[in-house]
Amino acid sequence: MATHNYESTYKRLPYGRNAGAISTFAALLGFMEQAQIAELVDFKVPYNHPNNDLAVKATVPTFLCPSDPMVENPLGWGAINYRANQGTTILWSPISGPSDPNAAIPPSNGVFFLDSKTRFGDLLDGLSNTAMFSEAGRGDFSNAVVSRSDTFWPRTNPANADEAYRDCEAININDLSFQRFSDVGAPWLRGYHSTTTYFHVSPPNKRSCMYPPGRIATAAQSYHPGGVQVAKADGSATFVSNSIDLAIWRALGTRAGSESMGAFE
Repeated sequence: MATHNYESTYKRLPYGRNAGAISTFAALLGFMEQAQIAELVDFKVPYNHPNNDLAVKATVPTFLCPSDPMVENPLGWGAINYRANQGTTILWSPISGPSDPNAAIPPSNGVFFLDSKTRFGDLLDGLSNTAMFSEAGRGDFSNAVVSRSDTFWPRTNPANADEAYRDCEAININDLSFQRFSDVGAPWLRGYHSTTTYFHVSPPNKRSCMYPPGRIATAAQSYHPGGVQVAKADGSATFVSNSIDLAIWRALGTRAGSESMGAFE
């Protein structure tokens, strides 16, 4: 509802993150009865600027899933269990030019990405066939232990979503050399791939991985048995099974892919 109200006001959806790495969810605060916390956010500076110290530590109960066993993080940051859909390609940020190492990677094809200004009219697959948000577990904030919510580093250089999914599943996550980012799910203010953004690269509840520089495959995850909740652009929410056909899951992740959705399984 907050996202629809935002779109009604500005005639576009909020960005996935702005140049200061401030998240989609910060932009929505004023539309979800969180005006007091919204006033703490200085959108003109980066998320980690001193001006945003109070916002970084603020708790927004709506952002928390009661099924997540992680109660709080050691840094005192306001946490979040929900993420915005960037799509099925593995490119994190727009390329800088033909010499960019990621120049061959297709651009983001989801709803939310860097400085995105997506309109409902841009969702050519249809609002009911396009995912906007899903969920993810909060992290353990330590690279000395392994948790299912961690973002791993396979140390490969995948060229596409299929390779990224394959490489992520192939590693031995108990080998701590593959640990990369454990401060998962906080702060909600930060627009980051392991905090407030996910990709329809791997099926629900698979691993999340990153492939520096700038290739990402963070997954939707939950502590609900058998799948994840997904909020679609038409305002509805649906439970998606872990066993969903990967092609259908990816079709749900694109805004204008013209894929056949088939049926959820």
